[in-house]
Amino acid sequence: MRRLSYARAIREAHAQLLAQDPRVFLIGQGVRNPWYAGTSLQDLDKEFGRERVIDSPVSENATTGAAIGAAITGMRPIVFHPRMDFMLLAADPIMNQAANWSYLFAGQVSVPVVIRAVINRGGEQGPQHSQAVQALYAHVPGLKVVMPATPYDAKGLLVAAVRDGNPVLYIDDRWLYESEGEVPEALYEVPIGSASIRRSGRDVTLVATSYMASEAAKAVEVLAQRGIDVELIDLRSIKPWDRNLVYSSVGKTGRLVIADAAWVSGGIAAEIAASVAGDIFHALKAPIARVCLPDAPAPTSAVLEQAYYVGADEMVSAVEKVLL
Repeated sequence: MRRLSYARAIREAHAQLLAQDPRVFLIGQGVRNPWYAGTSLQDLDKEFGRERVIDSPVSENATTGAAIGAAITGMRPIVFHPRMDFMLLAADPIMNQAANWSYLFAGQVSVPVVIRAVINRGGEQGPQHSQAVQALYAHVPGLKVVMPATPYDAKGLLVAAVRDGNPVLYIDDRWLYESEGEVPEALYEVPIGSASIRRSGRDVTLVATSYMASEAAKAVEVLAQRGIDVELIDLRSIKPWDRNLVYSSVGKTGRLVIADAAWVSGGIAAEIAASVAGDIFHALKAPIARVCLPDAPAPTSAVLEQAYYVGADEMVSAVEKVLL
């Protein structure tokens, strides 16, 4: 099977969806500028026209609100936010409107909007350009939140999100854009709420999201060389998340490590840990461990960034700790 980069897989999903469904359109800041989107939206405006690939003003609230209104009237918009940090300016239309609209009208009205947010980190960008606040949106009833880690999932989850009748936050990570993997040419869906076992194991369950799933794959190889057999689960969706698969794995291994590239307090790792401890505490042989960012803003210094961001090394240490 052919291989595509993560960014090109996202681009292909956009192109095929725009070609297949006239209700689909793309709107956001920098949709025609590779500085914002890399190659993930490259030349879509030339292929489909600027009426369907709309470069918006710097007004996250207005752009998102317009897209949500279009979704309510039957369109299937994709809103592009090149930095997740500034999507916070659109909190009202996302959390107060899109998330609640179906409930307010007893399920008679749907809001099929995809809100795409890009996590940017590193490069001395500092605390206002490096935030991963996915847990904030996962907290809200009525929103679905997906975080693909592979090119295959990047395409399949975007297709599923656009075809869903509910508002879906599609969160991709700039650090993954150059990673490559096998991607079918045809349109396909990766079911929202379905996790993936990237590697089967018997000693410890390692659950990871987005870029951390990539780092987890490295950690698993190191641990295998040390005789530790880790089961790696790529969560793919954080709202809803695949409880059945996680619980089944923990029931087998008895140990759980959760890795999420967001702050440790109040995050998706804390939610999974609380759920496992509350629902299948009897299956645990050791305390649950989390590998997350410290409760501190992202530094601007490159030296401090190296100490701030977590990855494979921290996962290796966490897995070895729960085996003591």
